[in-house]
Amino acid sequence: MSYVPYRDARPARRRTLDRDAVVAAALRVLDEVGLDELTMRRLADRLGVKAASLYHHVRDKDELLVLVADAIAGEMEPPPPGAWRERLAALARSYRRTLASHRDGARVLAATAPLGARRLRQIDTVLGILLDAGVPPRDVARAAYHLNNFVVEFAADEARFGAAAGPHGPGRRKAFEEVRRHFRSLPPAEFPAVHALADELSEDDPDALFEFGLELWLRALDTLAPRGRGGRR
Repeated sequence: MSYVPYRDARPARRRTLDRDAVVAAALRVLDEVGLDELTMRRLADRLGVKAASLYHHVRDKDELLVLVADAIAGEMEPPPPGAWRERLAALARSYRRTLASHRDGARVLAATAPLGARRLRQIDTVLGILLDAGVPPRDVARAAYHLNNFVVEFAADEARFGAAAGPHGPGRRKAFEEVRRHFRSLPPAEFPAVHALADELSEDDPDALFEFGLELWLRALDTLAPRGRGGRR
């Protein structure tokens, strides 16, 4: 009698796939290859399924990116209690750090509508702080818009330069040195300000640059907050 190996007749368990798993995988693919290479086919390969299976969970890539943006926004730290100025500053810094923690994170948020619950909660937090400071409603909406643009565009610019010059190190330093040399080589009679400010224009201090822009924005809000510079707590 020949030997027949035992085989379990029970059907193999299929991998459960839901929307959260799809979004989590999409975020991992984004970090690995970037926004331009995040495709439904690549995502399906990562999950070990057919691309058609993804459409049971997301309508299309546009909806997927909205969900990915919402997941990124959900990683932001809530601002601590305190005066409105300190709360907004803490929120802006957390926003920048969160965007920088994901490859093309700023591009994803810039390209998607704020439809997810976690992203909307962050927006609601900003609006609430501004209202609490006494900023008029119309100015609240406009100020929140410009705060978002400031942080997202700053983070996007940081990422673009980082990709072009490489991470902190010789490649980055070399890029700034080349910019400085170019500005210094310009004829002073034709470009007097650029020539004179060659060192300042080629300074490699993104943290200081971000803080300067944030301070400008906060000072502008001071003029719109009639309840005083501290705001309500």
